[in-house]
Amino acid sequence: MAEAPDSAESVEAPETSAERRRRWALFGGVAVVVVVLDQLTKAWVDASFARAADGGSTELIGDLVRISKTYNDGAIFGFLDASATLMAVLSVFVIVGISWYEWRHGAGTGLLVTLGLGLLMGGAVGNLIDRVRLGHVIDFVDMGIGDMRWYAWNISDAAVFLGICALFAAALLGDRAPG
Repeated sequence: MAEAPDSAESVEAPETSAERRRRWALFGGVAVVVVVLDQLTKAWVDASFARAADGGSTELIGDLVRISKTYNDGAIFGFLDASATLMAVLSVFVIVGISWYEWRHGAGTGLLVTLGLGLLMGGAVGNLIDRVRLGHVIDFVDMGIGDMRWYAWNISDAAVFLGICALFAAALLGDRAPG
C-alpha cells in the first residue's frame, strides 16, 4: 500500500511575513533603482546633449554605441507614433497588472519572477513619468554599425527587456529557477 506523501512535501508552506517583506523589498527596490537611474540619466542627457535630429550625436564606443537624444511620443520602436496619452493609460494598466500579479502570485513564483516583475515595474513607471511630465519619452542610447542602427532606447527600456528575459528564463527553468 502506498504511503501518503508528507504534507510538507506535497503542499508549499505558506509564505511567512518576513519572506513576504523580503520579496516586496526586492520587487520594490529593483523598481525604485530602475526609476531613479532612468530619470537621472534622462535629465542629464536632456540637459547636456542636442537632439539627434539637430546633429547631436556623441560617440561613446566609436560608432557602435553613441548618445543620440530623441523624443519618442509613441510606443517601443516608434510604433504608434504620437500616442503618448494612449501609452500613458496603457502603462497604468500594466503597472496595476504587475502589482496585482506580484501581490497575488509572488510567493509561489520564485526569486527570478519577482526580479523580472520589479524590472518591468521600474521600466513602466520610468517611461510613464516622462509621458505624463513631458508628453514623450527621452531615448538616447543609439547602437549599430554605420547606417545600420537599432532604435534608440533608455534605462527603462533596458529594464523592460531584462525583465522579460528574467520571466522567460523563469518559465524555461521551471522548478530549477532560483527561489
